[in-house]
Amino acid sequence: MHEQVEQGYSEAEVRDRFSQQGYLVYWVKPQGLLSGGVSLRRRRKLKQSTFLVFNQQFLTLIRAGLPILNSLELLIKRQKDPQLKQILENVRDRVKGGELLSDAFAAQGIIPKIYTTTLMAGEKSGNVDEVLTRYIGFQRLAMTFRKKLFVSLIYPTLLVTVVMIMVTFLFTYVVPKFADLFNSLDAKLPAITVFMLAVGQNAQKYAPYAFVGLAVLGFVGWRWKDTDRGADRIDRVILSMPLLGDIRLKHQVSAFSRMLATLLQGGLPLVPSMETAGASMSSRRILKGVMRAGIRVREGQGLASSLEEQKIFPELAVEMIEVGESTGALPAMLNSVAEFYEEDVQTALGASMALIEPLILIVMAIFVGGVLISLYLPIFTLGVH
Repeated sequence: MHEQVEQGYSEAEVRDRFSQQGYLVYWVKPQGLLSGGVSLRRRRKLKQSTFLVFNQQFLTLIRAGLPILNSLELLIKRQKDPQLKQILENVRDRVKGGELLSDAFAAQGIIPKIYTTTLMAGEKSGNVDEVLTRYIGFQRLAMTFRKKLFVSLIYPTLLVTVVMIMVTFLFTYVVPKFADLFNSLDAKLPAITVFMLAVGQNAQKYAPYAFVGLAVLGFVGWRWKDTDRGADRIDRVILSMPLLGDIRLKHQVSAFSRMLATLLQGGLPLVPSMETAGASMSSRRILKGVMRAGIRVREGQGLASSLEEQKIFPELAVEMIEVGESTGALPAMLNSVAEFYEEDVQTALGASMALIEPLILIVMAIFVGGVLISLYLPIFTLGVH
């Protein structure tokens, strides 16, 4: 019997790897639970930009006529990201052992399902380079869209952060200082000043407890959102919001349409494409609706009518999909749906930010101004007397 420490992403992945090499595996344990066990690296989210660069290089080598194993060997030597390098080494070993490239990537447990599914379709059709080209195009568009959304949200986020810091500073430091000053003067204070001083003194006294309570509440909320009930409840609340809900829905529709178009163009059947694209949605309502629609499509119903039954997709999106189905150009129409709603999301987000930013500034000015006036009002009164 032989024991050794080995790197891996999960117990099942390590067991499967050694079983394929002909070993009889008795047990696999994370290091620390059992001496001599297997050290499992903490699973981190794969960097999309790094993975995109790898696929661009991989596609170039395949198109140049290099075999898959040789291409992997060459890219492993040049790979600087340690996480991706270890993944590629494991993929290479699995491919050497006779596994399909798509299965080898799927076994890592960290690769996006849309990638492995697209790759599988390319292997079955013999067009790996073509499906990789489509996947790279899809990822480029998705990353560009996410960057635009991120840039749009930077300024309002900074603005809200500054407001919160300023409010905290005012109530925990400035107001208590004025309270000490007024106590030493022993003057009669206006009601608004008394109220503001009481708020400030209580804020200073209970601020540490409030921060601890918020941290605990945030942690519990973060864990709760990972449960089915929590994720479903949060998603319902967000989608019911007047402005944010509409933007989120359109963003999810555009992402689903883009993924579905990419999978269909890669040669994958409609139902598996719907399941893969639907599973990638962060909105539980969209995910469940797509899965139910997939069942109806499997029973022989059209995609547009199946989605319409769920009452989640906008009417315009359903109508465009219906036209795509009837003309036999569903992937192209899905791309059009994605482009339309991506532009719509960017326009709506831009308009929202143009409204929210001055609103935040106005609220901040009124609030800070009100606090300062309430604090300086007794000083002006004393100056008059």
